[in-house]
Amino acid sequence: MWTEIDAHISRVTGEKFHSQQRRSVSGGCINQGYSVSDGKITYFVKLNQASQVSMFEAEMLGLQQMYDTHTIRVPQPICWGIAGNSGYIALEWLEMGGGNNKSWAEMGRKLAGMHKATSKKGFGWEMNNTIGSTPQINTWTTDWVDFYTKYRLGYQFQLARRRGGNFPKQDDLLAAIPDLLADHQVQPSLVHGDLWGGNAGCTVAGEPVIFDPATYFGDREVDIAMTELFGGFPAAFYQGYNEVWPLGAGYENRKTLYNLYHILNHFNLFGGGYASQANRMIEQILP
Repeated sequence: MWTEIDAHISRVTGEKFHSQQRRSVSGGCINQGYSVSDGKITYFVKLNQASQVSMFEAEMLGLQQMYDTHTIRVPQPICWGIAGNSGYIALEWLEMGGGNNKSWAEMGRKLAGMHKATSKKGFGWEMNNTIGSTPQINTWTTDWVDFYTKYRLGYQFQLARRRGGNFPKQDDLLAAIPDLLADHQVQPSLVHGDLWGGNAGCTVAGEPVIFDPATYFGDREVDIAMTELFGGFPAAFYQGYNEVWPLGAGYENRKTLYNLYHILNHFNLFGGGYASQANRMIEQILP
């Protein structure tokens, strides 16, 4: 397997690569991660079952689109494929360290720059991808309300019903979305899609980095909302973001609607108390 991966890296980079050191590192809760080095250069390789390789195809495409904006740093994608029984993706290795307020403010400014990348096709993406291990449907749609109702909350509610979830006011919520977003002007922005603290950080040099995306073109506020979901990013991040592209009036109300998507997804992935949290959020959202 590793011989095949080494050969693929060599073909893509044009530089002979033969891994001599392979060290297990975190690859998230879904994949196995490895630091792979030939003594001169190091790559980050993630592995999963070959049947899951489409996740890596989508990650490669998402990272490349983000990389091509020349805004915020992401690990440069190298290649993906199947070797033996494993699917893999190889990425640039970044030495992560601790950031300071300057780093986090820069992250906010650069994320705002990335959000200015747009699509003439509307809301959606070139392929479906995953949010965690849950399928994320990205069918191109010209209207954000339709997209978010059908392919974000509506789809998660469908999955939740199969899991036995009980959300008495889900239909009321879905029907209310047009009114909840009526005064909100949205352009399709390139979003990370899964921007919590575990998918953002800084290099040892203090450069902000985001990774492990669930990319699509959507309302930029979905990224900002998720940064607040599990404790929030440092205040400097939000200050930096608003310097470049201030959030619109009503964001404080919309962020709960947007974060409901992730809480429903957590219920679908992990069960437990996420159902009651989702129901509390629905009560908070509905007028």
